[in-house]
Amino acid sequence: MSTADNATASGAEVMMVPWLHFAGGDNLFFKSWQPSSGGAIAGASIALVFLAILERWVAGMLGNLNGYWRHKSLAIIANRLNEPTVSEARSLTKNDKEGDDIVEVDTNSLSSKPVTQDFIARRPRVIPPFILSHDVPRGMVFALQALLAYVLMLAVMTFQAAYIISIVVGLGIGEMLFGRMGGSHIH
Repeated sequence: MSTADNATASGAEVMMVPWLHFAGGDNLFFKSWQPSSGGAIAGASIALVFLAILERWVAGMLGNLNGYWRHKSLAIIANRLNEPTVSEARSLTKNDKEGDDIVEVDTNSLSSKPVTQDFIARRPRVIPPFILSHDVPRGMVFALQALLAYVLMLAVMTFQAAYIISIVVGLGIGEMLFGRMGGSHIH
């Protein structure tokens, strides 16, 4: 009797095969999922193709969302720069009530350098501000993408060659379909 037969007979777990193989019986994600027939392995491989495509779609959507949130953040920053200071607003309100056309501005509240479009273009903000409605969904979508990547990694760690080929094919198809979404910073 071989060592694997003795381990099976005694109820102990059989070690996984640490080389590429096409044989069935490997645990896929859970102990109860052990595709062993050709049809079960083919079904698992097809599911892994779709899972890999889904991972690339989530990566593309995250890139699109990051661009959208960056645009919104820049708009918020630009609006803050265009808002009058508190003393300017008080001066404008006071003068509007009096009906005068002359606006008094407290010069101490103004910065020494005028904020112009050229100044903003030369000194862009390095880190966007924390905006709860942007950063919480961004974190959740990134967590989903990481979960999908780890699930695919677990399938690769079975050393089942059909699974690995399926994942690579699915990632390739997903990249063809969704890779241009959101720019190159998503990889």
